[in-house]
Amino acid sequence: MTRLPRLTGKEIVSVLRKLGFRTIRQRGSHIYLRHPDGRATVIPIHSGEIIGPGLTHKILTDAEIERDEFAKYT
Repeated sequence: MTRLPRLTGKEIVSVLRKLGFRTIRQRGSHIYLRHPDGRATVIPIHSGEIIGPGLTHKILTDAEIERDEFAKYT
C-alpha cells in the first residue's frame, strides 16, 4: 500500500480533475466535485495549507479512488 502524498487542496482538486471529476459548485473555501458516474466529494481550499492524511483518506473514500491510482496522478 502506498503512502498518501501531502498535498494542498488545489493540488488534490487538480488530480481529481485529471481523473474525470468536475466542479459542480463552490461555497466559501470548499469546492464540490462530482464524477459523471455519480461519485462526489468536497475539498477544502485554504491558502497554502496541507491537507492531512486523515482528510485525504476520507476524500479518496468518498470519491471511491484507490491510493495507488491517486498516487499515479500526483
